[in-house]
Amino acid sequence: MIAASPALSRNALRAPALPFARGVDRPAEDARTDTKMRAEGVTIAYGGRPAVKDVSLGVNAHEVLALIGPSGCGKSTFLRSLNRMNDTIHGATTSGRIELEGQDIYAHGVDPVMVRRRIGMVFQRSNPFPKSIFENVAYGLRIAGAMGKADIAGRVEKALRQAALWDEVKDRLHDSGLGLSGGQQQRLCIARALAVEPDVLLMDEPASALDPIATAKLEELVLELRSSLTIVIVTHNMQQALRISQRTGFFNLGRLVEIDETSVIFSSPREKETKDYVEGRFG
Repeated sequence: MIAASPALSRNALRAPALPFARGVDRPAEDARTDTKMRAEGVTIAYGGRPAVKDVSLGVNAHEVLALIGPSGCGKSTFLRSLNRMNDTIHGATTSGRIELEGQDIYAHGVDPVMVRRRIGMVFQRSNPFPKSIFENVAYGLRIAGAMGKADIAGRVEKALRQAALWDEVKDRLHDSGLGLSGGQQQRLCIARALAVEPDVLLMDEPASALDPIATAKLEELVLELRSSLTIVIVTHNMQQALRISQRTGFFNLGRLVEIDETSVIFSSPREKETKDYVEGRFG
């Protein structure tokens, strides 16, 4: 059974070959494999009632992996397990193993805060803080500490550029983030996640509340970020999965029914259950 330790050290997941905490001494990713994350036999329950059952899959480096399935099928619950967000839910338990670059993110002594710095998350609805645009992006950097004003300013600009938002806000960085449009707020939240330079970005239906123009901008951004990040995205929009992902996993009733290249999932899936879903027979 996976359980968070009451006393978690920031350096707990250091190993001779791969320090978990980011730093200049961090070695390059093992060239022998392109697997960035791996889940093995993951089961997640709320109050003893399973919501995700025995899921195993790998996430390749620099890919966009889409997770699809009907509402309540467990895909968002599974996504949150990839950076220990379920730890914050009372009564939630997780068993199995989840690795980032070969290291168990739930191992005894691992600091979940450090996990979430390397595995960022963007939620379904944008949730900017009631702070300035600049401070929204700088928030995680200030929490981490040990950075000067110039370094923070540089990181904020870099993150806003990565989120394709810099040109729209560079002259009003001290205005409230709450004054931005819905699409801009979502990109601001993406910039906030990118500022701490994660390895993996999790996205839980990030375009569900956006208009078509904002959705198109977000999809363009996801495709651009793939060059520097690994992305796992939950979406109800199957056309979106086709447009932006290299592989797709189909969830139903808490199970991972099938995972394959996106073109295969939507044209010739192995399982009838998958075929019925992508053809709109249920869900």
